[in-house]
Amino acid sequence: MANVAIVGSGFIGRAWAISFARAGHDMRMWDQAPAATSGARDYIAGVLGDLAANDLLRGQAVDAVLGRITIVAELGEALADAVHVQENTPENLEVKRDVFSRIDALAGPQAVIASSTSALLPSKFTDHLQGRHRCLVVHPINPPYLIPAAEVVPAPWTSAETVERTRAFLVEAGHAPLVMKRELDGFIMNRLQGALLEEAFRLVADGYASVEDVDTGLREGLALRWSFMGPFETIDLNAPGGVRDYVERYQTIYSNIFPQMLRRVDWAGEVMQTVEAERRKRLPREELGDRQVWRDRRLMALAAHKKKSDQEFGR
Repeated sequence: MANVAIVGSGFIGRAWAISFARAGHDMRMWDQAPAATSGARDYIAGVLGDLAANDLLRGQAVDAVLGRITIVAELGEALADAVHVQENTPENLEVKRDVFSRIDALAGPQAVIASSTSALLPSKFTDHLQGRHRCLVVHPINPPYLIPAAEVVPAPWTSAETVERTRAFLVEAGHAPLVMKRELDGFIMNRLQGALLEEAFRLVADGYASVEDVDTGLREGLALRWSFMGPFETIDLNAPGGVRDYVERYQTIYSNIFPQMLRRVDWAGEVMQTVEAERRKRLPREELGDRQVWRDRRLMALAAHKKKSDQEFGR
């Protein structure tokens, strides 16, 4: 087991701490704003209780996992002997450049330095560092203690050893890393999600479907397969002869509609009036917090189900 540093202890930092502590690592959490860490352990303890109830703590007691998480007052203390550093500061390029400079100067040579950024390319905030070869992005799909996928995005100068160490570290912690060959705006997940959201907003804006119709199509349709298969495996199984057979049969459907998908709808424009009104009719604003708790508990139940299924089918 290793020492892991969490830099920035807001929602994402806390979520990473849960995931890595559950894997047996000793965590040290630091944030330049003391208020961000003041309630961190209480928040984490509450989540750990729900995870334990769903048998998602690898058979460990809540106190055992919580006991691996320490809040520290100094960045240097958090970084001491750390083999992995997970940075979780705001999505601001200058902030990232500054904090990575500080981490690179203080962390030992054995430490991999990873950012949780969901949008900034690692080359934009690591180019000036002496230790830039050990820097990369590890972007979680929130919350990482329930959703195992995590994007590993190297800068042009990130060493192959750093990428492989990070991949192995994530796998050991129970994650499913998506290792990109090179950096790209949006990485993988935001590009896939963005393509779907673009079409969802177009369908509503152009009057073809309601917000709930679109949600139903995903929730009761595509997502049922996508919860355990990706798009390539889905089409591989949807034609008698596999993926090539599928393409030969159905590619013309998509090539015919693709030109209609090249027009953007401004998400914040007129369509937002429709989207927000329909969502608030189904879920009042004051109930958002309760629904978020419901979502996380449903994710826990799904994670427990997938864990049991994987064990039964030997995946």
